[in-house]
Amino acid sequence: MSLEISFIDLFESVTSKAAFAASKFVGKNDKISADKAAVDVMRSEINKLDIKGKVVIGEGELDEAPMLYIGEELGTKKGIAIDIAVDPVEGTNLVAKNLPGGISVLAISEKGNLFNAPETYMNKIAVGNDVEKGAIDIDYDLKKNLSNLADCKNKKISDLTVCLLDRPRHLKIINTLDDLNINKKLITDGDVTGALLVTDKRFNVDMFIGIGGGPEGVIAASALDAYGCFFQGRFLFTENNDIKRAKSMGIKDLNKKYEINEIVSGDSIFVATGITDGDLTKGIKINKNKFISQTFITHKSSNTKEIRINESEIF
Repeated sequence: MSLEISFIDLFESVTSKAAFAASKFVGKNDKISADKAAVDVMRSEINKLDIKGKVVIGEGELDEAPMLYIGEELGTKKGIAIDIAVDPVEGTNLVAKNLPGGISVLAISEKGNLFNAPETYMNKIAVGNDVEKGAIDIDYDLKKNLSNLADCKNKKISDLTVCLLDRPRHLKIINTLDDLNINKKLITDGDVTGALLVTDKRFNVDMFIGIGGGPEGVIAASALDAYGCFFQGRFLFTENNDIKRAKSMGIKDLNKKYEINEIVSGDSIFVATGITDGDLTKGIKINKNKFISQTFITHKSSNTKEIRINESEIF
């Protein structure tokens, strides 16, 4: 079965309003208030919808921020049962510091079709849909992946561009890229957006790689799946609490490598509205008594892949 295309409009309205709420805190160095504003609006708006919604990807535990928590039931309890993955403000630091790339994002699927991921880290790799199956694997040596990628794209290895979070944990990867004279796109936050840069040649990113949030990996996988991109992820369970939580969610193999069809099965919708200007979308703009939003949308079954611009009344 597939999700109704009408859900696109409904959930685009949700992220647009959440993005606007968070935009009031852009540059105010208050990421907690920005997140809370988006959470409150997102919860309120989803609760108006005739759905039986359940949050399977929540946000906030790593950042100790306000939460739409895993297991929370949303909607009027009428209509279709759906799984919801939320990140009301992806890139809270970006919003707080008025830096590019802050978005409000969610993904939905029919019940049981989105992986129920704990709030822990994930090792990820993503490339576009123009790469041969089997050429890239998270278990391959980085140099092998890069060499295979260059071959698939008919590029010199030094002409590749790799996107990753600028973190000390990625120093080995960064050093390897430098040794091979490969172009780097280092991002400070926002690895949902980072992963999605492999979807279109206009972004000039050939690979996304590295360790980031597990929930963000699942959310990004929804859009990557609609594009037919390659994505793999492996959760990193290093703390006893993480291991207990994973087991309580039914995860038996803690070292399992997940393919994209194991993370997102069946149809899904992904919507991400810009809060600050970024690679995917422009941020919220004000025009008199209205706000203008840009939203990046995918819907697998209808082959929808587009950016929508909307003008809405300020609330």
